[in-house]
Amino acid sequence: MSDRPVSLAPLSAVVPSSVPYLDLRGIVAGLHEARDRWRAQRKRGGEGGAREFPSRDALRSIATDLCGALFPMRLGPPDLHVEGEDFYVGHTLDRALSGLLAQVRLELACQARHDETLAPRVDERAAGIVRSFAAGLPALRALLDTDVLAAFDGDPAARSVDEVLLCYPGVLAVIHHRLAHALYELGVPLVARILAELAHSDTGIDIHPGAQIGSGFFIDHGTGVVIGETAVIGQRVRLYQAVTLGARRFEVDSDGHLAKGGARHPIVEDDVVIYAGATVLGRITIGRGSSIGGNVWLTRSVPPGSNVTQAGLHHERLEERDGADS
Repeated sequence: MSDRPVSLAPLSAVVPSSVPYLDLRGIVAGLHEARDRWRAQRKRGGEGGAREFPSRDALRSIATDLCGALFPMRLGPPDLHVEGEDFYVGHTLDRALSGLLAQVRLELACQARHDETLAPRVDERAAGIVRSFAAGLPALRALLDTDVLAAFDGDPAARSVDEVLLCYPGVLAVIHHRLAHALYELGVPLVARILAELAHSDTGIDIHPGAQIGSGFFIDHGTGVVIGETAVIGQRVRLYQAVTLGARRFEVDSDGHLAKGGARHPIVEDDVVIYAGATVLGRITIGRGSSIGGNVWLTRSVPPGSNVTQAGLHHERLEERDGADS
């Protein structure tokens, strides 16, 4: 393959702009030069031809179809009747999984460009990933049912499980996360990340697809919630808006670049409630049954059954200071 970037059409083919005095050809030429510089800097001189990366637009359509197949009478088409449920689910799943296969193949082909030993197995691996993902959908639906019930049981304003499924951004974000996490575990992190970021854009809830989240998970209100890649969340955990489960610090390598990977986000055990605005940082453990109050900044582990509030943390710091002065 040539190292020179490939142009799909000559600059002369650009149609003049309908905006008066706009030099459209000059702008197109400038953008072409900017792309060439970027590709040269990133050693991507051979980039060209067909699309080489998964598509956000395609994955948005796939996610919509998957949501409809999981909850056909709530998230499916408005004219669907119960007697047509199975036909709709089968038809929609076939379309969604065919589209997903194409996107997975694109990511695996991208991986193969960095590791030539993977190239001969791209199609085989892509089909295997989509088959495994599809086979897990019934169990994923059962897991999502526990999340929907947690939202209904955990919010006195919820009048029905249908309401939380149709209206609650936290539930939508969790549906996307369950789908994205399954794909992340199967080895296509870019496809998974795009699915997660689509939900982030729609809901304001940012859950990395690598995060491990147990059953009965509920995010109430949700705007501004951030859950990092290596966070581990147990069963029946509830978060409120603007909660962050983040990293306390980022390790760097010998060249000063951020080190990738490594467990750096909190572990939240079963039956924990974290109230609005709390920030929990680092690889610490929030013990089972604990309650973390609003706007708390927490960087140390707490034992099971803890009740952590701003006032309590302030009192502890005063005791530490007085002890140091004595």
